[in-house]
Amino acid sequence: RYAYLISLLPPVITDELQLNFETRRRSIASFTPYRDSAGVDKGLLISNVDPQRSRDSVVELSGVDDWKGYQRLLQLESSIARVIWPTLLEPLKSRQSLKSRLTTPTDFEAWQSFIEQPLGQTMERLVRHDLLRGLLMTDGKIGVLTHPHDESLIQNRCFLYHVIGNETGEWRVPVGGMRAFTDALVERCRRNGVTLVQGADADRVHPATDLHAVTFRCGDREFCVAAKHVLVNAAPHVFAQLLNIAAQPIPTDEGSVMKMNVLLRRLPRLKAKGVTSADAFTGSFHIAEGYDQMQRSWQQAVAEEVPDPAPCEIYCHSLTDDSILSPELRTQGFQTLTLFGLDMPWRLF
Repeated sequence: RYAYLISLLPPVITDELQLNFETRRRSIASFTPYRDSAGVDKGLLISNVDPQRSRDSVVELSGVDDWKGYQRLLQLESSIARVIWPTLLEPLKSRQSLKSRLTTPTDFEAWQSFIEQPLGQTMERLVRHDLLRGLLMTDGKIGVLTHPHDESLIQNRCFLYHVIGNETGEWRVPVGGMRAFTDALVERCRRNGVTLVQGADADRVHPATDLHAVTFRCGDREFCVAAKHVLVNAAPHVFAQLLNIAAQPIPTDEGSVMKMNVLLRRLPRLKAKGVTSADAFTGSFHIAEGYDQMQRSWQQAVAEEVPDPAPCEIYCHSLTDDSILSPELRTQGFQTLTLFGLDMPWRLF
């Protein structure tokens, strides 16, 4: 079963559709191993349920000032989330329309930090330590090939997608995996009389004033249906093909991440004392994702080299929801592990 994390799903959708679907909180948000100046293996741990544990871990790494800076960043994230999140189920708002919703000094600081200036300026202003900066910057890189001071601000857009969900930015585990969600959608569709056709390749969409025409192939037969509304969830170049219009590739649309799902007999043990495998892998385990390191990996990627070391993060969903495993695998102690690799543009492969 495909396991992933969910944040950008408004509860109103599941409520109105009456979907039999739930998500579960991860007790740990993230773990980042490091070696201190004395050569002792330790880890930066951010908890979703124990703020004091998070504070102690950050302070041990880089001091009280970085903890305060991290808390300020969270306040700014919460502020911008309250502005943007409620609009996601509304017609797309203009920049000025969103800005008119700002009311407090924190709102205006958040707008400046995440909308007007490159994300790197905010990270470097609030946080000093390279490891903590890198951890926070990953939300601006998951899915795009970019760097903290990218003038296109695509890193800002990526960051906002990661931190505005339900006004908290928390990423939760879907109980039963993503298949549970798609199964719930399919069941609701069928109860509403929807006909689902598998193995159908969309060929062309012919826009019209009243009813649009959609041609598609299923097996060796071609079909055409009329539709008042046509919803297309596809990459820009596929959308252009469906409408039979010319498309100019956009560099930022290139895929730049890789993903692997692994089934393990047991989770790796940790070098850091006092940290269990469950602590380390329940949340996102960050590897080679220091702030400066990811700058170097980006530079290698744009030079068409596979980054070495390659920044990535891994996480174990079955620690939060073991229903994605069969009863036999659960009994034997198996776990799932997902790896998400950054700065891996499609052109390198």
